Formats: sequence, C-alpha cells, structure tokens
Amino acid sequence: MTLTADFGVYLVTDLAATRGRPLVELVAACLEGGVRAVQLRAKEVETRPLLDLATALRRLTARHGARLLVNDRADVALAVDADGVQLPGDGLPVEAARRLLGAGRLVAASTHSVAEAESAAEAGADFVVFGPVYDTPSKRRYGPPQGLKALGEVCRRVSVPVVAIGGITVARLGEIRAQGATGVAVIRALLDAEDARGAAAELVGGWRAGP
Repeated sequence: MTLTADFGVYLVTDLAATRGRPLVELVAACLEGGVRAVQLRAKEVETRPLLDLATALRRLTARHGARLLVNDRADVALAVDADGVQLPGDGLPVEAARRLLGAGRLVAASTHSVAEAESAAEAGADFVVFGPVYDTPSKRRYGPPQGLKALGEVCRRVSVPVVAIGGITVARLGEIRAQGATGVAVIRALLDAEDARGAAAELVGGWRAGP
C-alpha cells in the first residue's frame, strides 16, 4: 500500500508549546478532534525516552487510524513502526532516508525556500513542509516569514504535495488553500489551545470545508 500526504491537518509536537501539560494527553485530544497525522518532534529528548514517547504516540495514532512521522530519527521511526520520517534541513538526505525506510513509508522534508523544496521533491520526498508562511515564534530561527507568494510558487514548481507551516489559523486556511497547499502543519494553534480537542475539530472542519 502506498501512503500519501492527504491528511489535511498535520500536528507537529513541541514540548515548549504545551504549557506544562502532558504531551500525550494533548495529542490524544487532537486526534479525538479529527487530526489524522502527527509528527513527533522532540529534539531535546534523549533516545530512550524519545522511543517511549514514540511508542505511546504510535498506539494513539493507530487507535485513531492516523499517521505518525518521526522528526529526523529514522531509527526511532522503524523501531515503533511509524509511517515515516520528517527530515529537517540539517538531517538525513532524502535519498538516505529512503534507503533506510523503503518505499512503503513516507519521507517528508522540511523546507524554507523554493530551492530547498524543489531539491527535496527531486530527491524523492513524498511531500514537503514549507514555511514559515506567517510569523510564528517556533520558526523565527529560520528567518522572516516566506509569505503566501512564496508558498504559491512552491506549489506551482514542485510535483509533490506541499504542506504549509508557520502561523496557521482557521481564518487563514482559505488563502493558504488558494495557493495550492494540500495541507497545514500546526503547532501552537493546537498544543497551546485551552481546549485542544475543540481547536482541532475547528481546524480540521475548516480545512475540510474548502474554499
């Protein structure tokens, strides 16, 4: 079976965005709200506890029929039978990840320019995450927002699905979709929400509603 990036809303974890609440509980709430793809991103966590966290999220995502991708760590992804990996710019090359994971898992790339997105697509990425489209604290180290124009250019120039990240809100979904994005990756709009389940349901519903 070939996996595709057709999940719409893609939750990216960030332990700094949970306001001290248990990450697994927040992810569970988001899945209950309709999220069907989760990226485990926890670079500050050592290997053994990261594996434990990945195992817990694999159980949750499997229960909800959702996909789990692990940021950078192909070994952890394989160990928990995740659906794939999300590669940062300084991580494994797409080709190397593909050799490790094979054709049956997703290999996605995080990109911050049109050139990076094109390179990742040409290397065989199943989809690219592009941004930050809007200003957001978690992405400021990657430079100023790329904006909708750059997002549209990426969507026109690459042959794989493009997921927008950075400052995503329900109010912005229409203009993101209009540029050709196939989904949105979200951190704070869900993990920082007082009601994560409700926020997820609103975001998922807004994306599914279309223009």
